[in-house]
Amino acid sequence: MPLVETAPCVERCEGGVTAPRGFLATGLHCGIKREAPDLAAVYSTVKAEAAAVFTTNRVVAAPLVVDQEQLAKSSAVRLIVINSGNANACTGEQGLHDAWAMVKSASRAFEVPESEVLVSSTGVIGKFMPMDKVQAGIEQAARFLAAEGSLLAAEAIRTTDTFVKEAAVTVQLSDGPIKIGGIAKGSGMIAPNMATMLAFVTTDAAVHGPLLRRAWKRAADRSFNRITVDGDTSTNDMAVVLANGQSGTRRITSTTHPDYAAFVCGLEDVLARLSRLIVQDGEGATKFVEVRVTGARSEREAVQAARAIAQSNLVKTALHGEDANWGRILAAVGYSGIEFQPEKVAISFNGLPILRPNFQIDFCEEEAKRALSQKEIEVRVHLDLGSHEATFWTCDLSKRYVDINANYRS
Repeated sequence: MPLVETAPCVERCEGGVTAPRGFLATGLHCGIKREAPDLAAVYSTVKAEAAAVFTTNRVVAAPLVVDQEQLAKSSAVRLIVINSGNANACTGEQGLHDAWAMVKSASRAFEVPESEVLVSSTGVIGKFMPMDKVQAGIEQAARFLAAEGSLLAAEAIRTTDTFVKEAAVTVQLSDGPIKIGGIAKGSGMIAPNMATMLAFVTTDAAVHGPLLRRAWKRAADRSFNRITVDGDTSTNDMAVVLANGQSGTRRITSTTHPDYAAFVCGLEDVLARLSRLIVQDGEGATKFVEVRVTGARSEREAVQAARAIAQSNLVKTALHGEDANWGRILAAVGYSGIEFQPEKVAISFNGLPILRPNFQIDFCEEEAKRALSQKEIEVRVHLDLGSHEATFWTCDLSKRYVDINANYRS
C-alpha cells in the first residue's frame, strides 16, 4: 500500500514547478560551486498571489529577512531566484546588502518590479556571497527561462541531495482542471517546524490571498512540518507557493467554495510527495520510515507522540540495525509529554505485532528482522485512548550520516 495516496479528483502528472500554465523556470552553473548547477529561477508570466512559511530558527539567513519584508508590503510575486552552495547566513549587514542586491539584479534582468521578487539561498553558513558570479548568473538565467525548466531548477537548488525532487498534479475543479507543481531540496538538517529545506510550489488556480495563506499553512503543517532526518532546524528554511490564476477557472474565495476542498487536497498531495522525497534522500539513509500514531485523545497529542518517536536517535539507529527494540519506541512516547497508559499501547512493524496491550510480547525475532529489512517501514503505535491519529516521516540513522556531516565544508 503506498504511503501517500491521492484523492479521486487528483491525478499525478509530469512537469514539476512548470506544470501549471504561465510558469517558466531554469537552472544553471554560475560559479558558487566548482562545477554543479547552483542558480535557479522560477518565473510567472503574470502577477501571482504568494504565500510562504519560514524557519523557526532564531538565526535567520539574510534572504529570509528580505523576503519577509517583501511579503509584508505586498503578496504579489512574479519571480523567485534561488542559489545553492552559499547560505548567506550569519553574514551581517553585508549579507543583507547582498540579498537586496540579488533582488535588484533580478528585477533588472527579468524586467519585473523589485517588489515582486523573492530570493532564497542554501549551502554553507558564514561565507559572503560571490556577488559578481551571482549577478552574472541572474542575467544569464533571464535568457534561458523555459516551460520545461523544472528539472533544471530542481537540479540547481541541490546541496547534499543525491537526486532532484519535483511533483505535480492535475486537480479537477467544478469548471475545469487546474495544475499544482513544485520542486524542493533537502537531505540533512531536516526537522519538524521546517528544516534545511527549500520548496517552491506553483499553481494556475485563482485563489483569494488570505485563503491561499490558510491552505498553505495547513498543507505545510501536515507535510514539511511532519518530517525529520536528524532533528536540526536550519537558518534558511522556506516554502513558497505562487498562484497566478492562468487556468481560467473561477476564483476560490472561501472555505465553503465548492472547489476549496479539492484545491487543498491537490496542494497537500504535492507537498506530501515532496516531503517523502526529502526523507527518502535523508543523508546516509537506507530506510524510509512512516511513524503512525493512532488511538490518541487528540490530533495534537498524536503529533507529539509521533514526533518524539521519529526524532529519537535510539529508535532510528535500532531501525538501521533491524533491531525490533520496541522499548525505545515506548520510551519516546513516554517523554513526548502526552498523558497515556503504557499498558494499553500496541506496537507493530509493517503490520507485524511486536508489543500487545498489557505488555504482551510474543513475536519471532526472525520475522521482525525480515519486516525491518524492508526499504519502507511502517511503525504503528496504537494508544487506545481515542480516535485521533497523526503520521510523521523519517529515516534510519546510519554511519554514512556521520561521514557526510563530518566533512560538509570540505
